[in-house]
Amino acid sequence: MSETFFAINDLMRRKLQTGTVVIGLALCVASTLFLLLLGDRIGFHILSVTESVLTPNFAKVFSNFIVFAGFLTFLISTVIIAFMVYVMMAQRIRDIGLMKAIGCPNDLVFGYFMNELVIVAFAGCLLGVFLGLAMDYISINLSNTHPQSQSTVVNFWLALLTFVIYFVLSLIIGAKPVLDTAKVEPSKALSPAYIYGLAKESDFKGSARAGFTVKIAIRSLFRRKSATFRVILCLTAVFLLVTVAVAGGIIAEHTTGNWAERAVGKNLVLLGHRDMCDRYKLLLSRFYRSGESADFNYTDTKYLISDDLLNQMSLMSNVTIDQRLVLEGRIQEVFGYTVDPKLGTRPIGDDRESNSLVIGVEPQKTFSKWIVDGESLGNGESDEAMIGDLLAQKIFSAPLLEKLSYSGQTLKVVGVCLDPINNGNVVYIPLRTLQNAAEINKPNVLLIRIDPSADRLQVLNAIRSKINASTPDFELNELNQELSKAVSFLGNVWSMILLLPFSVLASASLCLIGYVVLSVDEQRQEFGILRAIGMKPNAVVKIVSTQNFMILLSSYAVGLCLGIIATLLVLIPEPLVTDLTIMEITGWLVVVYALIFVISLFPVLRFARKPILEMMRRP
Repeated sequence: MSETFFAINDLMRRKLQTGTVVIGLALCVASTLFLLLLGDRIGFHILSVTESVLTPNFAKVFSNFIVFAGFLTFLISTVIIAFMVYVMMAQRIRDIGLMKAIGCPNDLVFGYFMNELVIVAFAGCLLGVFLGLAMDYISINLSNTHPQSQSTVVNFWLALLTFVIYFVLSLIIGAKPVLDTAKVEPSKALSPAYIYGLAKESDFKGSARAGFTVKIAIRSLFRRKSATFRVILCLTAVFLLVTVAVAGGIIAEHTTGNWAERAVGKNLVLLGHRDMCDRYKLLLSRFYRSGESADFNYTDTKYLISDDLLNQMSLMSNVTIDQRLVLEGRIQEVFGYTVDPKLGTRPIGDDRESNSLVIGVEPQKTFSKWIVDGESLGNGESDEAMIGDLLAQKIFSAPLLEKLSYSGQTLKVVGVCLDPINNGNVVYIPLRTLQNAAEINKPNVLLIRIDPSADRLQVLNAIRSKINASTPDFELNELNQELSKAVSFLGNVWSMILLLPFSVLASASLCLIGYVVLSVDEQRQEFGILRAIGMKPNAVVKIVSTQNFMILLSSYAVGLCLGIIATLLVLIPEPLVTDLTIMEITGWLVVVYALIFVISLFPVLRFARKPILEMMRRP
């Protein structure tokens, strides 16, 4: 117990050093735990075949980001832990020299500092778990993105798993620098000229045309090859994660929002019986809010739109209509066949079935412009159907090679679409085909688009007058409200992903600060001599800031390129990139770069103000 308390007191005497390592480790743990909890609530949970929120293809985009960001976060955390333990031991090399000078053997020195490492790792991991839980709690309450049916009970098994993994990882990674420093000879450890991790003088002197400041900065970077490589690797991974989270998050938010807008339609007005309008809006809300719904009789004749009202809407100027027949029915999978080069013709699919929303549309006149895998309706074929991605995942093996059966009719599946309505559990059939199958010759829903050049309010009042004169139980509803809720839901989820890199960025900033501290400590005598012969304090700041700029620029360039490639080519299908998107991404990334550069200058600003004698004296 006395050894433990002595180690704790020793760590408490070095509050800044200990606090930096603990906070850096805690931020790594918090980032990973927050990501796992986010995946459990929004990402991985919805990959199962459920009728919860988000259709499978929307969920796939989120899950790709979560998996990729999780891998990067773990990689970054590993590098950060290794670098922070390296910095911690480099700053304790004099203590090791004193311990060995009074006769302490290597195993005793190793055991003592491993004891300190255990304490620091335990404190950092424990603090990180609390921070991760706090981040998850705040995200739930502030963003309000979690559906009511999702459980808000914290998965403490994930918290325990994260704690154990990072605690063990810290001990495994930290054991090597502790062992290496424990083997250092006492004479070297006590020598003012010895710097742990400092390489011999590099043969690379820089360009002959480079200025004095640049030459010193490059020389210092190459003398600390090990530390320089580690911090560049760490910052490259961090900037990669930041680029994926910021650029990818913004592009994905705009892209997925555009998918929803194309499927639902912008600036549309819904006309129908008030009960039917409420039901249609409820079906749209299934994308962002799950829950049980009461039975509804779609075939009730009171919901059908009369020929008189339909003709009046068709003859109105500045108005375009999209007739739809919305029903619900049992959809059965009809297996298909594929040709295998080795096995010959073999069947695909089974006879699975499921309840689904069935919507009849006029393919050439519909306002919806879906994102489709395969083909959309529109070839004039009466025996074709297009299904939503949730239904495709639920009862089909290879939808484009199979058929479906509805109300005694067999229809060829020509495409799988992304559509928020009923959360993707939907089938689209040509209107005339559905009317013949259901023996209903009238639509029960009209979508209306008003010419943007017309007076919208005046046109809406004219439509309401015609409705009240013929069918008082019918009404108009703006669909933009439901569409904005769906797009806002997507934006809120992406905003949580945008928060992810900032905790990792804070850890990387601490790593860079530790690197600057090592750099200044190694060059303190050189800086003192330069100050003694007339160099101003600003020159010292300029040299170190040049080093930091080179490190950040190289890391930023590589991380940015890899992040853009991963975002556009791997993570997001058919990305939507506009000039405004590029400006928004550029602004965020420039702010991140400038912020971490400014933070890295704090140690040298304090050092440059010291008197010359204090500057040259080692602590």
